[in-house]
Amino acid sequence: MADVNTLFWDNGGVILTNGWDRASRREAVEKFHLDWADFEDRHELMLDAFERGHLSLDDYLKRTVFYRERPYSIEEFKDFMFAQSQPFSESLEFLGKLAATRRWILAALNNESTEINGYRIRTFHLRDYFEAFFSSCYLGVRKPGPQIYNLALRITQRSPQECVLIDDRELNLECAREMGMNTILFQNVAQLGADLARLGVTADRVVQP
Repeated sequence: MADVNTLFWDNGGVILTNGWDRASRREAVEKFHLDWADFEDRHELMLDAFERGHLSLDDYLKRTVFYRERPYSIEEFKDFMFAQSQPFSESLEFLGKLAATRRWILAALNNESTEINGYRIRTFHLRDYFEAFFSSCYLGVRKPGPQIYNLALRITQRSPQECVLIDDRELNLECAREMGMNTILFQNVAQLGADLARLGVTADRVVQP
């Protein structure tokens, strides 16, 4: 069994809240007085292009919300969307301790649109933790499709057995596991730490002789 040297992290649901999930969209519908069925139908039709980086945030909103005149601006709506992103402090603290050891490659692997992804990277200083960002908006493919995992492996030049994928959705882990990657279904930081320790990954610094 190859030693683990690379950790791929989902963002939403693991280290941050989800950026634009069903609950956030429900809140938006109530706050901005939208019709849920109409909005959600439009969202589903635009989601793939949006998260694969083929559709800008402005164009997404033009098709889902501002296809007719509204009593609020697109900037107000975008501010609401960005505000849905909040940190999971305990997760970030644990991630920071792993990053400080400099013993593993740490990279994000997530489904996010270009603008939301960029906002989250900047706002929560994710470059302090991750060496690379394998985001759907940059790669043009999304989880749980195997293409995104293949690209991450080829770009990092790692074998599946050397890698761990950490995600809070079982479906996103299935293809990675079938390819031979180690996988951890995130529930909480204590459980994550225990599961990583079983793979030889801990936040303890190595004491040099």
